[in-house]
Amino acid sequence: MLKVNIINHSHHQLPAYETIASAGMDLRANLDESVTLMPMERRLIPTGLFISLPVGYEAQVRPRSGLAIKKGITVLNSPGTIDADYRGEVGVILINLSQEPFVINDGERIAQMVVASHEQVEWNAVEELDTTERGAGGFGHTGK
Repeated sequence: MLKVNIINHSHHQLPAYETIASAGMDLRANLDESVTLMPMERRLIPTGLFISLPVGYEAQVRPRSGLAIKKGITVLNSPGTIDADYRGEVGVILINLSQEPFVINDGERIAQMVVASHEQVEWNAVEELDTTERGAGGFGHTGK
């Protein structure tokens, strides 16, 4: 189990895994008053959380599937990345893709956060790449 330092300036519990096999933890809105997100409006929603990840890890902020399918609310820069050297408040950029206003209340579960390891690369400049069956075929190139 990876130990991560966290400061909780919200008035809510720390993010937690809902089941033993969950990859993500729900993030909650930390608001003094409700926020209404109008259709096509985007807003940075505070969580009151500050984290210190070890180098080689990132926190990915992702949409909650229930909010996305039922209300048209999603994370605009999905997944949002929180780098290991960031020490500011974790915020969630939400957008309302529905045709109805959406009210965000204090404590509402607005996104999920997945902590994952990652690699950094060192580029190796070459004149040509190895060949593959797909080659340079792009989006929809197989016709399926």
